[in-house]
Amino acid sequence: MSKKLKNFITIVISLFIAGTLMYLVSRSLGGDFIQKTVSVVKRANYLWVGIAAIFGLGAYWIRAIRWNLLLEPMGYKISNSNSLWALSFGYFLNLGIPRMGEIGRATALQTVEDVPFSNSFGTIVTERIIDFCFMILFLLLALIFNYSSLLSFFDLLGNNSDTSNIEKSYTIYYIFLGICIFLGISFLIFRKRILKLSFTKKLINLLNGIVTGLISVFKLKQRVKFFLLSFGIWICYFFAAYMVVFALPETSFIPIKTGFFLLAVGTLGMLVPASGGIGAYHGAMMIGFSALFLSMNQSAKLGKDIGYSYAILSHSLQLIIMIIMGLISVFMLAKNKKVK
Repeated sequence: MSKKLKNFITIVISLFIAGTLMYLVSRSLGGDFIQKTVSVVKRANYLWVGIAAIFGLGAYWIRAIRWNLLLEPMGYKISNSNSLWALSFGYFLNLGIPRMGEIGRATALQTVEDVPFSNSFGTIVTERIIDFCFMILFLLLALIFNYSSLLSFFDLLGNNSDTSNIEKSYTIYYIFLGICIFLGISFLIFRKRILKLSFTKKLINLLNGIVTGLISVFKLKQRVKFFLLSFGIWICYFFAAYMVVFALPETSFIPIKTGFFLLAVGTLGMLVPASGGIGAYHGAMMIGFSALFLSMNQSAKLGKDIGYSYAILSHSLQLIIMIIMGLISVFMLAKNKKVK
């Protein structure tokens, strides 16, 4: 199967997941889905949406600067602007092909800064590991400040679970374990032939780049700055999510401590492989606000409707930033491309 065909199939599946999830969202809201959407757009206070956008763009810029810190120990000093445009291009790619942005980002940087793909990709993997740690931290903060809401959220997610599902999960686990054992034995038997394959050599180079990227964190001259920037990224995420609540009267009552809950729920929703998180983010927020309202002894249906209103503004803002920054990055990367 050709690479173009694989990418096409991936895009189709991603769009299908997004479309299906958005259909389920609209169905759960009833016949006035379009009317509710238009109402939210008309009633929103865009001053607060603009403030949230500033924090969203701030996360882009801080992440670009942090990426440079990871590349410096390898001997690469790149401009913050090229780092920003490569980063924006990667996010833009994710709208069409989920999880493809990391590859596109490393490839884009190579065209404008001559940084080998394996090295830059290794630092991107390092970033993901660091971001995962910060995501866990903010999940813990959500658990501390919104314990009952988060428990209600997971209860609502798992309200259809039964014994058969548990048995299925164990079956999948055993199948996965069996495949790992089979691959391990096969490698031991045929390792000489496998190591000679061009694919294996490319994989080894990629893994070396990842290891180099991980080691680069410990070689940083400005380790404190790196972790402060990492914290700054998530602070920007936090306020980008929280500022939106003031854009609508029905969400303006939400206290700042609930911002951790909103960020946690939104992050979990964006993990679903749907194009741009469409449908997945909206569904997660609807469940999240239902849980939030249940924890306050209020109507879950009211929470679901308000969750959709919040999701429309918050997700649309993220989408617009990705598209605008992505389109600008295409132009800037083409302009800054090094001629060989």
